[in-house]
Amino acid sequence: MLVADARSAVVFANEAAGAVFPGARPGSALVDAVPTWLSTAHARHLLPETVPHPPGPAPDRIVQGRVGDRAFEAHPSAGKDGTVVWWLVDDTDHRLAREALRMERERTAFLTKASNLLLSSLNLDRCMDVTAQMASEHLADAALVIAPAGGPELPVVTCLRGGAPSSSRVAGAPEDVPGLGEALQGFPPVPSRWIDPSAAPAWLIPEGFGEVGSIVITPLPGHGVPAGALILLRGTGSSAFTEAEEVFARLFAARAGAAMSAARLYAEQASITETLMRELLPPSLHHVSGVEYAGGYRPAQDHERIGGDFYDVHPASVEGEASLVVLGDVCGKGLEAAVMTGKIRNTLHALLPMADDHQRMLSLLNTSLLNTHNARFATMVLASAAREGNAVRLRLTSAGHPAPLLVRADGRVEEAPTQGTLVGALPNVIAETVLVTLAPGETCVLYTDGITEARGGPLGNSMFGEVRLRRALAECAGMPAEAVVERVQMLASQWVGTGRHDDMAVVVISAPRTNHLSAVNGHTRGRFTA
Repeated sequence: MLVADARSAVVFANEAAGAVFPGARPGSALVDAVPTWLSTAHARHLLPETVPHPPGPAPDRIVQGRVGDRAFEAHPSAGKDGTVVWWLVDDTDHRLAREALRMERERTAFLTKASNLLLSSLNLDRCMDVTAQMASEHLADAALVIAPAGGPELPVVTCLRGGAPSSSRVAGAPEDVPGLGEALQGFPPVPSRWIDPSAAPAWLIPEGFGEVGSIVITPLPGHGVPAGALILLRGTGSSAFTEAEEVFARLFAARAGAAMSAARLYAEQASITETLMRELLPPSLHHVSGVEYAGGYRPAQDHERIGGDFYDVHPASVEGEASLVVLGDVCGKGLEAAVMTGKIRNTLHALLPMADDHQRMLSLLNTSLLNTHNARFATMVLASAAREGNAVRLRLTSAGHPAPLLVRADGRVEEAPTQGTLVGALPNVIAETVLVTLAPGETCVLYTDGITEARGGPLGNSMFGEVRLRRALAECAGMPAEAVVERVQMLASQWVGTGRHDDMAVVVISAPRTNHLSAVNGHTRGRFTA
């Protein structure tokens, strides 16, 4: 407690006030005994209420200020004799607590923003750019993000505070920077490292940065694999990194590393998927040994590229022999069904030497599927096609699949009289093979039930149905194979609209109207998997 009179002289100071203000003795001038913020507040307090107050705290208001490294609040109480009693409260701990709370809220908001930005993209380059830019803006004067090297050069993203990130590849050795090699290896886990700026190689210092005051290297931990390293730099004009700042940098690095690792894993998976899909997509087959083929597929989900429907075209290895066409439908859809189609396709490919015996191929395939732990089954139809003069001779075998439809030149649509049991469910497969002939301009249509069972139409829940399919095919008499496929796909798509549907696949085999005895890609195995 400190008491001052109307002449701004000290009247009384208790023991605690004397310890804080050693010069506060009775009779001494207040301006000489206390800091300026307190003497100014006392002078303002003495001004009459009619006199406008200069800028600053109004009378009877609490004032705040510092005495050395301590923070105080001064509460005035006016006496009747013109004296003012100043009650001083040490507010240092409360202020530190409030400052710590404010800083924690800011850091939490920063980490939340960082997580949202980093996880909004599965692009590795984008994640590295965001990491470098946010680190330079909030943690340091400049930041470098270094990814594990895939060759002799290190992928590096550099960003100065207030600037844009820039990518480069540096032919530098991680061992030249203390702690960088360990951070990039990711095992064993290593803490952040303060390193001597003089030990940093020239490539580590961004152009135009100036003199380096302090450097911290922080690992970027990934999902079981190292995601890279974060290097933070501050100039000589900035304060050095504190231990608390290093801990906060590691929290940020953990989020950045997780995002970069996820982006890298996604890129690797996408690359693998793309490679596999390129293998699954067929070559462009128009004529094979004088027979015209076309095929089309629409997956159950528009964002998927593979599913449970599939078709293959295996050109004959010897001129004059029959090519084999397979169209099938595996129980279910999605990735698990696609795995099953892969097994079926590979097994049938291995059985091609006996392609002239459909029953034997189906029996061996059935045995193979029964011996696997996968409980899925499939329906399929086999078609062996060979040119005979201007016509095409077909051997057709259905194994639990909708029978092929034959579109004659006069518009009649006939069902091939073949039927059989599905594959992969019963100990024995029984199937009937029939022989049919396509005259020039006639076609054979193989399709999956995803087309006939597609629901939609004006009422929204009616099946497309076989009758509607036959009516559409009757209008396709004499059309090229590719035009027939496009017509069927268009009608089915219009029928379902934006509604849900199963996988839909169709293959058309045609006898060309003109003599076309040459082969386009005739010795290349055509394959498509849905």
